[in-house]
Amino acid sequence: MRTVLDFEKPIAELDANIEALKRITAEQGIDKSEEIAALERDRERLLREIFKNLTPWDRTLLARHPQRPYTL
Repeated sequence: MRTVLDFEKPIAELDANIEALKRITAEQGIDKSEEIAALERDRERLLREIFKNLTPWDRTLLARHPQRPYTL
């Protein structure tokens, strides 16, 4: 299960919508490529906007994220 921080929730919702549209496309053969492309553009814009405006505490949470790669 993926851990989602509060500021990442809008991105996670967009990811879920994109995956749902991709699943519909694969299962039903309905072409949703335009909607998927639009959502992916929105996701990229949102990523830039959110990570550009992180608070110091958000950066701390991101640095301490449980799924962040680390070496032993």
